[in-house]
Amino acid sequence: MRGAMSAREMVPELLDILASDDPRAVRSRADLLRINGVMRQSAIMAKRMADLPAPKILADLGGGDGRFMLGVAKRLKDRLQDVTVVIADRKPVVSAQTRAGFARLGWRCESLTGDIFTTLPLIRPDIVTANLFLHHLEEGALAQLLALVAERSKSFVACEPRRSAFALLGARLVGVLGANDVTRHDAVASVRAGFRGTELSALWPATKDHAWNLRERGILPFTHALVAHAV
Repeated sequence: MRGAMSAREMVPELLDILASDDPRAVRSRADLLRINGVMRQSAIMAKRMADLPAPKILADLGGGDGRFMLGVAKRLKDRLQDVTVVIADRKPVVSAQTRAGFARLGWRCESLTGDIFTTLPLIRPDIVTANLFLHHLEEGALAQLLALVAERSKSFVACEPRRSAFALLGARLVGVLGANDVTRHDAVASVRAGFRGTELSALWPATKDHAWNLRERGILPFTHALVAHAV
């Protein structure tokens, strides 16, 4: 099993292919909320964001319907105020209810719809976040995106699937949580495309303007995290 997980394997995920209003896609997005909870993703993300300077503008890459970042915002409500969160995704699926949830925390929610390589250059966020998003990208595109993030922002936090035998076992058991066929397929695909060691740090660009503090490690049970901050 160790050898089988040594290299990333890229397989298209079904949720990326289905229309946003397809019933299977709607169900899968609900599944992802439960899976994020089991993985402790919002707690992991919030803890790492809390160590960074408070942002005025935050961009969440591949943020989907925005409910994950809303959960993070709730954890940070006593520390972060007056934040504009930009949910960047190919599909405009942020609901009025989710926007209202941000508003109750004193945050503003905006959507940025389109290809991330086209839309991210349009803004200059203080922090860029990515939850279960980077693993969708091949190495070349990933290096290009990280270079763009380093150019446009001051801090970056990514929480991705951990590529390990234990995480793969967990992915194969998501059906126990009631996950549908889309989620069951995508969970396994995401772990196989996930990260380990310092694979993300190795792709971080060298910049002329300032140095970057990089912290990358696996976090139990199923997460691999990178925090980058300009110094």
